[in-house]
Amino acid sequence: MTPLLQIRDFSVRFSTEGETTTAVNKISLTVNRGEILALVGESGSGKSVTSLSILQLLPSPPALLSGEILFSPGSETVDLLQLSSRAMQAVRGGQVGMIFQEPMSSLNPVMRCGPQVMEALLQHRRITATEARKRTLDWFARVQLPSPETTFAKYPHQLSGGQKQRVMIAMAMCCEPDLLICDEPTTALDVTVQKAVLELIGDLQKEHNMGVIFISHDLGVVAQIADRVAILYKGDLLEEAPAHQLFRSPSHPYTKALLACRPALHPKGVRLPVVSDFMGGAPPHVIAQPQPTAPAPNGAHEVLVEMQHVTVRFPTRTNLFGKHTAHYTAVNDVSLQLIKGETLGLVGESGCGKTTLGRTLLRLVEPWAGRILLNGRDITRLSKDQLRTLRKDVQLVFQDPFSSLNPRLTIGDAIAEPMLVYGMGNASERKRKVADLLDKVGLPAEHARRYPHQFSGGQRQRIVIARALALEPGLLVCDESVSALDVSVQAQVLNLLSDLKKEFGLTLLFISHDLSVVRYMSDRIAVMRAGSIVESGAAEDVYHRPTSAYTKSLIEAIPTITAG
Repeated sequence: MTPLLQIRDFSVRFSTEGETTTAVNKISLTVNRGEILALVGESGSGKSVTSLSILQLLPSPPALLSGEILFSPGSETVDLLQLSSRAMQAVRGGQVGMIFQEPMSSLNPVMRCGPQVMEALLQHRRITATEARKRTLDWFARVQLPSPETTFAKYPHQLSGGQKQRVMIAMAMCCEPDLLICDEPTTALDVTVQKAVLELIGDLQKEHNMGVIFISHDLGVVAQIADRVAILYKGDLLEEAPAHQLFRSPSHPYTKALLACRPALHPKGVRLPVVSDFMGGAPPHVIAQPQPTAPAPNGAHEVLVEMQHVTVRFPTRTNLFGKHTAHYTAVNDVSLQLIKGETLGLVGESGCGKTTLGRTLLRLVEPWAGRILLNGRDITRLSKDQLRTLRKDVQLVFQDPFSSLNPRLTIGDAIAEPMLVYGMGNASERKRKVADLLDKVGLPAEHARRYPHQFSGGQRQRIVIARALALEPGLLVCDESVSALDVSVQAQVLNLLSDLKKEFGLTLLFISHDLSVVRYMSDRIAVMRAGSIVESGAAEDVYHRPTSAYTKSLIEAIPTITAG
């Protein structure tokens, strides 16, 4: 039986300013009907470039493509690379659907969600607008969007991340394509939403007997959905096997590394292995470091931060005179303690209030009620000048390092800027400090002259951490600082944070929606839901013996790999 898709000796090269870079190097793959093929690899491995090439979505030039991509939806086989632009319009959306990684940038922000799905139907199916609307509402119901009629009339910004992703799935599926391409469709989603989206894709694939290419860097997610797995590394196809076989007995060191460096496999205090450990030869022998002692619950340790009945509200409606008449409560009567030298993990789904709580601690968001004591001092009553002094001691590591770095500043200037603002040292002393900080985060001093766009995501995260340490703070708030990173880069950054915590005596508030990462990093965990703390305690207790039904649901939704 002819495969639905055959990729033969396919290569992609990018030619810019006289230099040629190979992104994909002579790979060959097949996808059958009713099969899910997972493409796995880190950023830069070539997996997204391959998927975009199937739909001729790479700009040519600078992209130079060679080889064949044979598509056989019926009795005829066509080479997608040879189709004209007009012929490809019929293929895109009609015979091949695609779910993109970031739904917010893929959906039209000035167009309501319903008409965007209708547009795909009217483009590829000979139906009336009335029938297109009916089918759109039907698909919104099938992808389990709440109140399809209401969602139909909403703009993308009015939906949550999981709801936007469901709209994208409805748009990709509404024309019942033969092949569905899913490019990191769950990377930024909470584990519970991710689980629902994976189940939905799997159900729709079986119902319509589609071929699916599922792109991810998360082997835990892949284990839940894939029939076969292909491992890509720097444009090369390293390994391909049925999913159960690959997870039971991976043959390539890189695959072994991806499996080994997941935090869920390691107890706190054990250094995470990274890809470079495996690619050099034999896998490393990971030595367990002494496990830190969790702070005593009786308060014997020194309290650095104490939040007392903190409430944060945002106005949602004002009257004619500008008075707020309705509010949304983002943080509801939260009381927490942060012990000096510990890592407190704050975990919960998107919208639960964890980021708002972290920013309230820095007074980037003003509390509506309650007190926040830092070293016994109520910071909610500080003036602007006093607050400026406080922020030297409390620093924030943002989720997206690229948007938090000024693209016009070299990273040396970006790291030195806080020191300049606070009058620390002269120019030569600041330059030495920048070089020292770059060395601390594993980057050479000469990189200080480069700009943010010249670094990978993991390197940019290291730069942001170096900048946060420039003022020698005692408290570091890490807001989803590893959530968008590849698993191997994530391991490097988590190792770095652990090392820096010991060296500088830092206290960490570690905010994440990933309970397995939080468990690995934290001494204690606090679980948030709908603005309130529903459970808190020692990290191992909360993770292995949760008392809240909500915490149990978060843990049950974490993707796991079972060999065989």
